[in-house]
Amino acid sequence: MTSTGSSSSSRATGSGAPRPGGAAPLAGRTVSRIGYGAMQLERLRSDRAAAIALVRRAVDRGVDHLDTAQFYGDGFVNGIIREALGPSDDVVVVSKVGADSDPGGPRPLRPAQRPEELRASVEDNLRSLGTDRIAVVNLRRLDAGPGLRAEGDQRVGLDDQLAELTRLRDEGKIGAIGLSSVTPDGLRRALPAGVVCVQNAYSVVSRDDEDMLALCSAEGIAWVPYFPLGGAFPALPKVVDEPAVRTVAAALGVTPAQVGLAWLLHHAPNVLLIPGTADPGHLDANLAVGGIALDASSLAALDAVRSRSADVRL
Repeated sequence: MTSTGSSSSSRATGSGAPRPGGAAPLAGRTVSRIGYGAMQLERLRSDRAAAIALVRRAVDRGVDHLDTAQFYGDGFVNGIIREALGPSDDVVVVSKVGADSDPGGPRPLRPAQRPEELRASVEDNLRSLGTDRIAVVNLRRLDAGPGLRAEGDQRVGLDDQLAELTRLRDEGKIGAIGLSSVTPDGLRRALPAGVVCVQNAYSVVSRDDEDMLALCSAEGIAWVPYFPLGGAFPALPKVVDEPAVRTVAAALGVTPAQVGLAWLLHHAPNVLLIPGTADPGHLDANLAVGGIALDASSLAALDAVRSRSADVRL
C-alpha cells in the first residue's frame, strides 16, 4: 500500500491494468474513475480470505482508489485492506473521520466531531491500516445528507476541525483533506484549507447539490458521491426503481444499477465512483460501467428524472 508515489498513466494503473471508467485527478494523483468503497467488506467478516480476495480482485482489475474508515466494522475493513495490499501496490487509500463505532449504542455509529476525536480517529486509522500516512482523510460533517446529526458538544465549528486536520497534514500523517456531508457554505469556507474531494449523497434521483458539484468542478475538486444509487435508507428513493432508468437499461442490455452509475460518470468529468459490494460478480458489473455509452436521448431522459432530497435524519 502506498499513499504517495508517482502517478501511473492515464490509460493504465501502475500494474498495467486498464483503468475502469478512465482516469481523473485526486489529491495530485491520477486514479481510475471507478474505485471501490470498502464498507460492505464487513459482510464477509466470517470469511476473511474472501474479503482479502475481493480487494485483490478490484486492484487487479484496475482499481487504485479505495475508500474506507476505521468505523467500518470497527477496524475490520481497514485490517482487510492492510492484508490485501502489498508494498508495491500503487493504491490511493482514502479514509474518513467524524464518527466512531458504537457497537453497544442505539446506532452502530456515534458522532466524533471534536478536534481531539478527529486526531484520535486518524491515529486509529493509521494503526489499523498499518501505515504512517493516509493519502486523503475526509472530514465527515453532520450538517447535511442522510444519517447522523451533531448535538450538544458535538456541534463543533468547521474552522476548528480544519485547523486540526491541517496540523495533521503538516505533521505528515495525512496527505490531503476532503469533506463529506457538507453544505455549500461549508465547502466555500473550507476552500482555503486545500480541499481535494467532496463526498455527499448524490445520484440521478437526488441532485440537491448540483451547484456544489459545479463549484467542485471549477475548483479542481473531485466529486465522490456516496449512495450513488439512492435507497440506502427506507425514506430515500431508489435509482433502480425509476422508469426512465429501467427503460435505458433495457435498451442497452445492462442493469438499472449500471445505468445509474454510468449516468454519474457522464454527468461531470470530476466524478469519481466508489461503489461497494461484497460479491465478486457485482464488483465486475460495477467496473464494467466505464464501458457503457449513453447517447444524447438517454442522457436527456435520465436528466429529466425528478430529483428528491437526500436530507434525511436518523
